[in-house]
Amino acid sequence: MVAEGNHDHGSEEHKHDHGSEEQNHDHGSEEHNHEHSFAEHNHNHDDHDHDHDHGAGDVGWLSHWPLLSALLILVIMQVLELGFQIHLPILISLPIYLVAYLLAGYNVLNLAFRKAIRLDFFNEFFLMSVATLGAFAIGSYSEGVAVMVFYSIGEWFQDAAVDKAKRSIKALLDIRPDSVTVIRDGKTINIAPSEVNLDEIIEVKPGEKVALDGILSSALATFNTAALTGESKPDSKSKGDVVYAGMINLQQLAQVQVKSLFKDSKLSKILEMVQDATARKSQTQLFLSRFAKIYTPIVFLLAVLVIAIPFFFVADYSFRDWLYRGLVFLVISCPCALVVSIPLGYFGGIGLASKNGILFKGSNFLDVMTKVNTVVMDKTGTLTKGVFQVQMVISKGYSEEELIRYTAALESKSTHPIATAVLSYAKEKGLDSNEEVKD
Repeated sequence: MVAEGNHDHGSEEHKHDHGSEEQNHDHGSEEHNHEHSFAEHNHNHDDHDHDHDHGAGDVGWLSHWPLLSALLILVIMQVLELGFQIHLPILISLPIYLVAYLLAGYNVLNLAFRKAIRLDFFNEFFLMSVATLGAFAIGSYSEGVAVMVFYSIGEWFQDAAVDKAKRSIKALLDIRPDSVTVIRDGKTINIAPSEVNLDEIIEVKPGEKVALDGILSSALATFNTAALTGESKPDSKSKGDVVYAGMINLQQLAQVQVKSLFKDSKLSKILEMVQDATARKSQTQLFLSRFAKIYTPIVFLLAVLVIAIPFFFVADYSFRDWLYRGLVFLVISCPCALVVSIPLGYFGGIGLASKNGILFKGSNFLDVMTKVNTVVMDKTGTLTKGVFQVQMVISKGYSEEELIRYTAALESKSTHPIATAVLSYAKEKGLDSNEEVKD
């Protein structure tokens, strides 16, 4: 099963560095020059402006030192205040909390500001900024810092999950060879697969992977097609048969006449579609995309009502207390967890499946899997191993021992899978396969 689409985590901003404006999720270019860089791959969390630049190194501990520093400051201050009952003067505690707040929330505040300039106020960044700055405004410094720290930690864990899934998908690219042996002017040279032209002849040594789609121009060859079909059973080809990139040559030197450029090979198309699998969204994701656009403005409105309505009905109305409650409502109603969790779950599922060799066409097919109640299979590599074994010997005119000995002798120089099975059987029986056979 294969896939197509772009994995969308948001619109055009919020790169997890939470910083730059254009987010190119490099999941592998079409030509894939085997630096294994990814193509432009826009991660979109369903239109809620949540782009993630999940670089492989971005999830390391050291790269998150500002957030970890903020967490350490928060813990120390809470130990002093709650554990030892040491309350620092506001002129000291406020700057300390502000430093921790900025360390943890700089990127969130930056994005909220940039979106506000575009009159986009209904997003989780603006919501979290309002809630936490409001906490500072009413003197709840530690709570403002705590909310921002834990929100940012949640984003970090989310990045780590996406990055792990991305690496699983990226690992699929490793099945394409970095170089290929091509015959030019009567000489063999090693070049990148992307530099090979149509109708050129490439050589594939035993154990090597075919780099490009083409037609077998040598007499006979046997290939392992597991990378394309999941079947580890050897597939014998004769001159003129089609061979595909990703197949592994099992026997003697094979020559292949190239019929597709590297970027157009069947394997390249499969990998490209798997990388883009999550663009084919499930009904659940599509619903959440629509829901988020309605939900966030409603949350802001309800928070304002929580603050304002009690003024008309509560005798001892305290603006500070009800502002605090309104801010709490904003925090607990933040749509990020709701809107992000579903796409993240699908993306993680596709990544885990890729890690285990299962390729999905898109998120919508994961939904179909939930309705499957019976699975029947007989595929090489699941119930069977793709290894031939001699099960029975039927001999006429010869004893079983003679037939095995003669057959093993005839097959002793062959690497064909059936020959290998015969030789293994002869070895188990302690029979000599080096005997000379004459007519």
